[in-house]
Amino acid sequence: MKVLMINGSPKSKGNTAIALREMESVFAQEGIETELLHVGNKEIRGCIGCGQCFAKGKCVFDDLVNETAPKFEACDGLVVGSPVYYASANATLIAFLTRLFYSTHFGKTMKVGAAVVAARRGGLSPTFDELNKFFTISGMPVASSQYWNSIHGREPGEASQDKEGLQTMRTLAKNMSFLMKSIALGKETYGLPEKEPFERTNFIR
Repeated sequence: MKVLMINGSPKSKGNTAIALREMESVFAQEGIETELLHVGNKEIRGCIGCGQCFAKGKCVFDDLVNETAPKFEACDGLVVGSPVYYASANATLIAFLTRLFYSTHFGKTMKVGAAVVAARRGGLSPTFDELNKFFTISGMPVASSQYWNSIHGREPGEASQDKEGLQTMRTLAKNMSFLMKSIALGKETYGLPEKEPFERTNFIR
């Protein structure tokens, strides 16, 4: 099994990275392979709604999004980490996720998703909610922990002092591992849930 981990912070060794590494150590103990992508320091433009991905099978902007797409398709779980900026995720990360999810048309049902957020003090909950919406619109079960998936620290490295936050990350990774393994067994026995034809209803006709 494999988990793709996305670091949406501009800092490769910041507090978001500390949270992700704490999870990574548990995944290793669980026999789950991980790959960490550092996204927050890249130049990634936002989606322009051109719809060309439906014709081309990939985003019209050929950058890290298209490089990540096959890794996303192959993984069993996706962890997305972000610092908090004005009670929101890093804008670069949101641009990346919007294009990645919109331009990839493979089934994401039952891939397990987990959001992780880091902040000095506030804005964690709205950022956590913002990231989880990418999973829930895609049929991806969301892994939970013993608390909301957050860790505190201002200066790079300070999150290592947040004992409860680190424990939250370890518990999250354990729960996510169990969920992925359980889903894999369920697929063998029952297959994936049958999907109805999508009913698109517009509010203005």
